[in-house]
Amino acid sequence: MTCSTTHLLYLHGFRSSPQSAKARQMATYVQQRHPQVTFWAPQLPPSPRAAMAMVAQGIAQWPRASMAVVGSSLGGFYASWVAQQMACPSVMLNPAVHPARDLARYIGEQTSWHDPAERFFFLPEYIGELQVLDMAARPPAAPEMAIIAKGDEVLDWREMTARYPAAQVTLLEGGEHALLAFADHLPAVARFLRLA
Repeated sequence: MTCSTTHLLYLHGFRSSPQSAKARQMATYVQQRHPQVTFWAPQLPPSPRAAMAMVAQGIAQWPRASMAVVGSSLGGFYASWVAQQMACPSVMLNPAVHPARDLARYIGEQTSWHDPAERFFFLPEYIGELQVLDMAARPPAAPEMAIIAKGDEVLDWREMTARYPAAQVTLLEGGEHALLAFADHLPAVARFLRLA
């Protein structure tokens, strides 16, 4: 990766939004320290296929050689798909590794974390859509970084580290799924992605 990152995509997790603490921290960090970087954190629809179609459309004009993606939880799973399609660097934050398995129990009506009044349906066919997007069998198309908390109460840190054997992994003792200390890791993420 010789050139710096000029375009950065941030993908939130299941039931999350661009209003999440990590998405906002990333947006503020980029705005303040890397103002020339184009930053986009879209609100993803519940359908994995629709979500990735929307992302693909949104980044279609982005320069592949200087874009990167950051994803949290289910967004980390999506980030791996984007990184394969675009051959761009990626950073995964407590990434979902087996969402087709783990989200099967969430089929039905769900509420959004940041606005419980906001409801959506997680449909049975979304499980198959997740399976189609799974890139675990492929070697990474570009450098990967993963920040993984052993204290994650939602996902198993052993599965996460095993899924990203080639990644530069920061394994946190303790921590939690929400990565409340994410701000501490922003400089390392920015260095890894070589933000312009």
